[in-house]
Amino acid sequence: MNSAWNRREALLAGAGLALAPISAIGMERKMIARAVPSSGEMIPVVGLGTYNVFDVESSPDAIATRKKIVDLLTGEGGSMIDTSPMYNRSEKVIGDIIDAGSPRDALFLATKVWTDGADAGARQMQRSLELMNARVIDLMQVHNLRDTDVHMKTIRDWQADGRIRYNGLTHYTASAHAALEAGMRKHRPEFIQINYSLGELEAETRVLPLAQDLGIAVIINRPYFTGRLFAAVAGIPLPAWAQEFAGSWGQFFLKFIISHPAVTCVIPATSKPHHMTDNTEAGFGPLPDEKIRRRMVDFVKAL
Repeated sequence: MNSAWNRREALLAGAGLALAPISAIGMERKMIARAVPSSGEMIPVVGLGTYNVFDVESSPDAIATRKKIVDLLTGEGGSMIDTSPMYNRSEKVIGDIIDAGSPRDALFLATKVWTDGADAGARQMQRSLELMNARVIDLMQVHNLRDTDVHMKTIRDWQADGRIRYNGLTHYTASAHAALEAGMRKHRPEFIQINYSLGELEAETRVLPLAQDLGIAVIINRPYFTGRLFAAVAGIPLPAWAQEFAGSWGQFFLKFIISHPAVTCVIPATSKPHHMTDNTEAGFGPLPDEKIRRRMVDFVKAL
């Protein structure tokens, strides 16, 4: 495995097929969207994560680059941006981007509460509203199940006041899936956010089926297995059978996730506009069926 392999090389290995996506030929482009079970609201399947990549100084160049990323997302019909107070300056950068002209109405803002205690949680959530220049947060999630019982009560109180639209629970490791399942059963959140990819399939066993059974929307983090999936395909051209639905390795990895019926939205993080463009392409065109999904799993396992 070549750990030096990067996203740019993987894009080149994809044979440039994203230049003419099937969905762009002879018809208006519209990103695939999935319904939130609790409301029926349609959420475009490709969003944007901000961990590390939006934790930057609010310099004109840094804001301009990230504004371009956000505008590329919304320009292709995407809307969800996921962040957290744990991501340091990311919430403020999102607020600066909105101030710089990216329309708030085009965005589905998701953030988290990551502290202990009701008072501290309420202060942190208020600070998130202020930093992102948002009168309403679309989705407030309990980050990594931290003080879940306390924060879910506060979040629901804020929902009743109209300051938050949806509630959710998150985690990023398979070792926490059992605790997440317990939280899903106890609190019946409207959203969960979990790790799931061709490198981390554990969510398929219990969490995703439970989300379907309980009517919970699902956001997927770590879609590239922290970059290890790109390392695994170092120097390998995209197979001909995969070119029927994907124009790059990035789209291959994302379409595997999107094609799971429990998944509402996937949130790959990026600081590079051309990666955002490639990511959004995964929201268009055909998706792999169950037979092809199994072939994708077998292909990656054999690397």
